[in-house]
Amino acid sequence: MNQLTYGNINDKVVNSMEPPGRSWMVSMVLILGALSMGIFAWAIQIRHGLEWSGINHPIAWGVYITNFVFWIGIGHAGTLISAVLYLVRAPFRNSIYRASEAMTVFAVMTAGLFPLIHLGRAWFAYWLLPYPNQRELWVNFKSPLLWDVFAISTYMSVSIAFFVLGLIPDLAAVRDESKGVKRLFYSIPALCFRGTNHQWLHYMRGYLLFAAIATPLVFSVHSIVSWDFAMSSLPGWHSTIFAPYFVAGAIFSGCAMVLTIMIPLRRAFPGFKEIIKVKDLEGIAKMIIFTSLIVTYAYAVEFFIAYYSGSQYERALFWFRPFGEMNPYFWVMVACNCIVPLTLFVKKIRTNMAALFIISLLVNVGMWLERFTIIGTSLAHGFAPFTWGSYQFEWAEIWITIGSFGWFFMWFFIFVKIMPSIAIAEMKETLTPPMRK
Repeated sequence: MNQLTYGNINDKVVNSMEPPGRSWMVSMVLILGALSMGIFAWAIQIRHGLEWSGINHPIAWGVYITNFVFWIGIGHAGTLISAVLYLVRAPFRNSIYRASEAMTVFAVMTAGLFPLIHLGRAWFAYWLLPYPNQRELWVNFKSPLLWDVFAISTYMSVSIAFFVLGLIPDLAAVRDESKGVKRLFYSIPALCFRGTNHQWLHYMRGYLLFAAIATPLVFSVHSIVSWDFAMSSLPGWHSTIFAPYFVAGAIFSGCAMVLTIMIPLRRAFPGFKEIIKVKDLEGIAKMIIFTSLIVTYAYAVEFFIAYYSGSQYERALFWFRPFGEMNPYFWVMVACNCIVPLTLFVKKIRTNMAALFIISLLVNVGMWLERFTIIGTSLAHGFAPFTWGSYQFEWAEIWITIGSFGWFFMWFFIFVKIMPSIAIAEMKETLTPPMRK
């Protein structure tokens, strides 16, 4: 294995941005096929209505809102790794944070589609915006659904600004390694960055400021998402633990998605194996262990609260989740989120790339089922027994869910080929400066 130097870090990252090969093209065809499935299913649903989804009475929120919460959660790990771990100077951050930041932006872009899909008549989405209008209707600022709009739009804006700011020195490095039209293409977003002492001084101050601004968003945004549920009075939702519970779950699922994308990325570009070290991915695995234990504790506390509250409605709901007709979702969730991550306590497993990849996939499945369990079982088993119901997945929402993964990975695959997916400047900071003769 060659020792990393300032020069070969540039070469390895720039080489990853060469024109795509056959494997990239085949993968993109599959991704676009998945995206096409989602677009087709959404077109059919717009034509015929939400009856083509599994949404029913009493479960008015189903797969679409589950997907919304899932993708917002995925987006949390990128900001956590890029901002929070930057402030605490975590050593395993440098090689993985750029792809994690990109993941955040694309995940929030994906999440933003689902409120529109869930509306049915997506072309009337502008009715949600608080502006003077001829209908004399104003949005309800007391609604947590509107809080979501402000929180997520703020999170999206700051994440994009933070992402673009971090790219500037690396785009300048790519510009200097390029020629012709490619050099011109990267000169524009590089913003005349030349790496002078004066520029680095102001850049580092700005980056530190953005990291400080973005850090509270990691904890606030998914707390506000949890209030979509916790502010209601349904059994299982009016819980004071929802904010930390959702934040821990978001970081848990986001870290799993980081492994899901970084392990194939490391394999796709052989030069990245020297940059994305096993110990870096092991650091993410340790974060998964920590957040898994928090999530497991939250599951147990929920059942204890239901028992200790003395409320027959709470007790009935938390009996329904593990033993009712929707219980397979609950038990698979527990297996994926509580039991499978415990295997990461074994060093041989958390340093094995194949095992890490499989565990990350299982965690993502478990976290999707967690969101569906929270939404579906509470709506299916409310206060009045005569309104109890169940949920049946329909092909349209399944295809749209598959399409959302196609949408997410399409942008990520494009990003890998046109932008440096490894932070060149920050990787150089980890190297020992060469000795002057």
